[in-house]
Amino acid sequence: MVSTVKHDELTCPAYTAIEILQEKWVLHIIRALLEGPCGFNELSRAVGGCNPTTLTERLARLEALGIVTKTVLSVMPPRSSYELSEAGRALHTVVDAIHAWAVRYLPETAASPLLARAPPRS
Repeated sequence: MVSTVKHDELTCPAYTAIEILQEKWVLHIIRALLEGPCGFNELSRAVGGCNPTTLTERLARLEALGIVTKTVLSVMPPRSSYELSEAGRALHTVVDAIHAWAVRYLPETAASPLLARAPPRS
């Protein structure tokens, strides 16, 4: 059944969430971080294809939104580790639901490496 309630896209929480998640590379970053904390280079390899400037921008945005946390490690040279916050970890149900939907309704993409991922850590 289609909802008859009209939402203002500027105040609709679902619209806002979709705007964040649809940004290129965001779901790839979240999917990679669902497997655990990563350094920048490890995350870059896990995401694959995202240039470093874009990855840095997306991580900064996700950090500003409270989805990702960044820890600067006290080693020389300094390195950073990225992980999902509580809000970010809660997205595993969203990612899993998108994956399940794609497998069911888009069977030709079911084997796509972009959709495949290991289950989140407990």
